[in-house]
Amino acid sequence: MPMRINRYIALATGMSRRAADRAIGEDRVTVNDINASAGQSVQLSDIVRLDGGVITSTVPVTTIILNKPVGYVCSRDGQGSKTIYDLLPPELRILKPVGRLDKDSSGLLLLTNDGELAHQLTHPSFKKEKVYEVEINKPLRPEDKLKIERGIKIDDYMSCLRLAKIENCSWRIVMSMGRNRQIRRTFAALGYNIVRLHRTKFGDYTLGDIKTGDFRQVN
Repeated sequence: MPMRINRYIALATGMSRRAADRAIGEDRVTVNDINASAGQSVQLSDIVRLDGGVITSTVPVTTIILNKPVGYVCSRDGQGSKTIYDLLPPELRILKPVGRLDKDSSGLLLLTNDGELAHQLTHPSFKKEKVYEVEINKPLRPEDKLKIERGIKIDDYMSCLRLAKIENCSWRIVMSMGRNRQIRRTFAALGYNIVRLHRTKFGDYTLGDIKTGDFRQVN
């Protein structure tokens, strides 16, 4: 399976993709004895050298979906709080979360060592949709629903959310921007508090029947 040269180097050496790109730009990398070029793809059968020495990508590309419980933070150092890494076996603790869910939120959290996948899911140009089930502390007034769908000014950006009622004070929310605490801040701007925020979908990935605190490997 082909992969981009900077990702191959990163997996083989532990350096960042940016550092790998610098090494390529400095002609320190060859593929089959030809200077590598930025963005090219390599096969596992190719001979890749860095500074003259052969490197081999032995770390498998791994992506998992974790059903994050409330009360866990998406960092390695919880500073007194439980972290998502407490829920994973040692061999998966090298994975990094794609985006985040705050401590009081739950649901689908992707973790991966695939930098290209993480980039495609988080960069605004790809407009990957995220779906949430949200419960608020009081009924949403029709005029406030309209404001949220047309856009609420939050600091330096406009927050636009698509809403579909589930029942009573529960709503399904679709968004593609994904700024820090965007949903909570949008509702707070109109005087509502989020009682429950649960992510069910991120791009092509869905939570499905994964139990709270469990995970499923997707590649």
